[in-house]
Amino acid sequence: MSEIKVRQATAAEARRLADFNRALALESEGLALNEQTVMAGVVALMSHPERGFYLVAEKDGVPAGCLLVTYEWSDWRNKNFWWISSYYVKPEMRGRGIYDAMDRKLQELAAKEGNVCGFRTYVHKSFQVGQDVCRHLGMVEKEYLVFEDML
Repeated sequence: MSEIKVRQATAAEARRLADFNRALALESEGLALNEQTVMAGVVALMSHPERGFYLVAEKDGVPAGCLLVTYEWSDWRNKNFWWISSYYVKPEMRGRGIYDAMDRKLQELAAKEGNVCGFRTYVHKSFQVGQDVCRHLGMVEKEYLVFEDML
């Protein structure tokens, strides 16, 4: 029987995480991200755990996917939202419970942390696979729009 193991990523996995992030950007938004910039971004996050953490999923010892959690303090709730981003499962590993296993690990970690009021994510409006994953997990589309001002 095959096994899915989910754990926090280590600094030694930064290259793999960066590669997964670049694959996600290309698939979900058609963006070809700069390899050095993404690698530096992964390393920067992993060097500052107060910013967030990555989870890595392995199936039978083979890297299958990852996700990133960053934090948003909610003064309305006096707790953190965990923002899930950079979630990716290799195409050949999809449909095998990889993301479900990562979600179970997130739920476990949030319960242990005790100061998490919920999970949020954003999905590109044309990326149906990502939207389907969110709905499968019981997440619901909210009335908020995302605005940005890129510098």
